[in-house]
Formats: sequence, C-alpha cells, structure tokens
Amino acid sequence: MPLGAGRFGLLGGVADLGKLELIQTQTGSAVTSILFNDIKEDVYNVHFMTMSNYKGTVDNTEARIRFYESGVEENASVYMFAYLYPESGGTAGESRTTGISHLRAGYSLGVGSNRVSNSYQYFYGLGDSSKYSHQTLGVTGMSTDTAYRTVYGGGALPQASTVDKIKLYFDGGGTFDATVSLYGLKES
Repeated sequence: MPLGAGRFGLLGGVADLGKLELIQTQTGSAVTSILFNDIKEDVYNVHFMTMSNYKGTVDNTEARIRFYESGVEENASVYMFAYLYPESGGTAGESRTTGISHLRAGYSLGVGSNRVSNSYQYFYGLGDSSKYSHQTLGVTGMSTDTAYRTVYGGGALPQASTVDKIKLYFDGGGTFDATVSLYGLKES
C-alpha cells in the first residue's frame, strides 16, 4: 500500500482515503533556510512534510517555519503553538506561546556527532483564504549524547489567508543540514 494510502472496510467495501503525492524534495548543506516556492495550495488542502537528518551548527537551536501569505513572508508575532517534549532520562517539559514569529519544525539539539533530528508535520488549510492555517508536529532525536527526546504538538497562524510558500530556517545565527520533502495529500 502506498505511503499515506488508508484503506478500510466500509459496509463490505474499500474506501480510498487518499495518498501522498511528492511536491518537492530539497537537501540543504550548511544553509540558513529552505524555501518551498510552489506548494500547490490550490490542489491540496492537506500537506505533509518530512525533515530527515536535521543537524545544526550551534548548540540548543531549532529549525523553524514561517508561512508566506500571497507571496509575502509572515514574520510578525502572530503565530501560536504548544509542544510537549519528554526525554529518555525521565525529564519532560512543554513549550507554549502566543504572539510569536514562527512555528517549530525541529527541536533544540546540541551539535555532538550523534545529535540529529527527524520530524514530520501535517499542515491544514494552507490554500483556503477563509480558514486559519494549522500544523501538527512530531520530532525524534538525541538532545545530548545520552538523552533521547521526542516532541509532539502543533501550532497555527490564526488569521484567514492564502498560504502559498513554506520557509524552514535556523535560529541562532548558524546553519543546518537537512533533507526536506513536501507532499500533498490527494483526496479520492
């Protein structure tokens, strides 16, 4: 069964709930940002993004996301998010805020040799100018050489607009390496 294809019995039949269609994959090495210029927001109302082998060059930094609304980067403090992050050492925490200038794509990690992160996220309603744009997020990675961290949660751009680009960037003044793929969820 293709990635993203959900099938189940419904009154004796099979329902095709959709499948993921690759829009674009970008690999960045020592970059400060990755921009998806054509997210096909007029075709898909659900997007799925994967970020593999994310590694920054500065300790305790993160990959962040900003949306572009009708071609203009939204960098004002208008986003909101809430994330939980338990670690293998028994610690856990949460991060939540309103009035911030970004969403998260990957969580704060160090720069040790084993400290890479992988994440997935779903985006909803990006191309619908009558709805808010939402994100759900899952991250996995080593936060130190001995501690495993997972992160889950989500965020929103709580203003009705047409989102037509997605930018990933690195906070903290350094660069990052990552392979990022953007998919659209094709409804049947």
